[in-house]
Amino acid sequence: MSVDTCAASFQLLEESLWREETRFDRPYMEQVMADDFVEYGRSGQIYDRSSVLAVSCSPIEVVMPLPDFRVRLLSDHVAQVTYDSHVVADGVVLSAHRSSIWSLEPDGWKLRFHQATPYVSAVSATDATG
Repeated sequence: MSVDTCAASFQLLEESLWREETRFDRPYMEQVMADDFVEYGRSGQIYDRSSVLAVSCSPIEVVMPLPDFRVRLLSDHVAQVTYDSHVVADGVVLSAHRSSIWSLEPDGWKLRFHQATPYVSAVSATDATG
């Protein structure tokens, strides 16, 4: 499997985590997230699978497609995805460098780990929301 072959698939998977119709679809999220999923959030808080699944539905304003999207295969069954996110919250753009680890299981790719590191970006709320 080449990076080019799977990059589009990973972009769809990662972007689905930002789209309200899939992010708050519990059966979809249960299918995509590994049982041992862990996230180090932009806030510094650590989340497990159950806490992510329990998040209430709310609007998500994020720049799409996800900027600086890259995929690196670590093995035939493990991939690292990196990108930047620009989320508008209360008129302020919150930017983060993001990294996800995906593993290939018999029933498809599973999100096993995610980390967001905040950084100051030149993106404005107007840029982020169009």
